[in-house]
Amino acid sequence: MYIISSKNMLQKAQRQGYAVPAFNIHNLETLQVVVETAAEMRSPLIVAGTPGTFSYAGTRNIVAIASELACSYNLPLAVHLDHHEKIADIEMKVLAGIRSVMIDGSHFAFEENVSLVSEVVNFCHRYDVSVEAELGRLGGVEDDLVVDDKDAHYTHPLQARDFVARTGIDSLAVAIGTAHGLYTAEPKLDFDRLAEIRNQVDIPLVLHGASGLPESDIRRAINLGICKVNVATELKIAFSDALKHYFADNPQANDPRHYMQPAKQAMKEVVRRIISVCGCEGQQ
Repeated sequence: MYIISSKNMLQKAQRQGYAVPAFNIHNLETLQVVVETAAEMRSPLIVAGTPGTFSYAGTRNIVAIASELACSYNLPLAVHLDHHEKIADIEMKVLAGIRSVMIDGSHFAFEENVSLVSEVVNFCHRYDVSVEAELGRLGGVEDDLVVDDKDAHYTHPLQARDFVARTGIDSLAVAIGTAHGLYTAEPKLDFDRLAEIRNQVDIPLVLHGASGLPESDIRRAINLGICKVNVATELKIAFSDALKHYFADNPQANDPRHYMQPAKQAMKEVVRRIISVCGCEGQQ
């Protein structure tokens, strides 16, 4: 079983100045594509799933398939809980074999967020499970998570230092102007804020909402300390667009072994590009 914590891979990325991509998977085909492509490019890999993904596919199914793919490609990988909020749910999934967790208490007041995250850290570190938490709040939509722009707010650098010290988390997701889902206007990232957070915090930093960002912005964020880059929507769009085009050209198609191939190839192109932008090719 090659399912590992994300702690060491993110610390290595921090030391060497690149980022590890975290691809949100939604079905078997997505999981196959991200593992195969990462293995070909000798890239470290985090496979992420929201609560909705784990409910859809089954936690033990995801762990079993990811473990088999990791062994087949000789690629240790982290299977990561993305935007999980319920402690009992996290504990159940950790006991099922998950070794990387994001507890999202960003919608709570600061002290309540600290309390929730600390409880999760205390449990997870007993099992050598890495913990990511979020301070600040991204707008946008991801599965069942919907945050209006008026409720989004940025991470405060000094508050981030206090948050990390009090919770003992292994990585911190920051809000610097990105959003979940598709951007409705050109994003404007607060790079000065990111640089100040990096000055105050010594653990790996995480960028959510990378789908649709200019590559130059992603590279600049990595240069300023981002060590993990989350991508979800771009994979979904590539998959669904290719599938629609195939059925438009082949309306009688009925064999998923055939019609899934162009969808998988479209996702593969996204994965290769993101790995290249993150600068992690050859860092396995």
